[in-house]
Amino acid sequence: MDASLLDWLRDWLSHWLADPLGLDLQSHQLGAAHMALRAFVVYVVAVAIFRMAKKRFLGQATAFDMILVVILGSVVSRAITGNAPFFPVLGAAIALMLAHWAFSGVSAHWHLFGLLVKGAPTTIIKHGKVDCRALTREHMSDRDLDEQLRAHGVRDPEDVAEARLERNGQLSVVRAQPPQGD
Repeated sequence: MDASLLDWLRDWLSHWLADPLGLDLQSHQLGAAHMALRAFVVYVVAVAIFRMAKKRFLGQATAFDMILVVILGSVVSRAITGNAPFFPVLGAAIALMLAHWAFSGVSAHWHLFGLLVKGAPTTIIKHGKVDCRALTREHMSDRDLDEQLRAHGVRDPEDVAEARLERNGQLSVVRAQPPQGD
């Protein structure tokens, strides 16, 4: 690439991005307009990053997914406040999303890896019997279980064929089939 073209591109970017975003300023020198524009650009990039994610990520978050959300929030906030260089922060956010995408892809095809990064469901009720040890391991009280069962329209654990605490923290409930009459 021609050196004059690179100089022109650098000057163009400097003119159109550096001044409005305050890229050459220290964080304490950023004004409200700089912060607002930085927030807008970060928002647009974050929308693009999250659109790269699978729909499952946006709908039912596991601990694996929540960790990404927390880290991304922390990282991109630095771009807005100027506590870290703007474009490297956006690059880091994209790298995190790509790592999440790769991990979720590998875990979809390799069960053991999925167990490591996403965990496993825990059976809480089997054939109407509550597994008290499983409740204790999951730090779930009888009242918590009753609340979750009521949310599924179930009053009594005996009416449940199986209930699992899923990887995303939600209780899934399969009702027991009523006995067939002759």
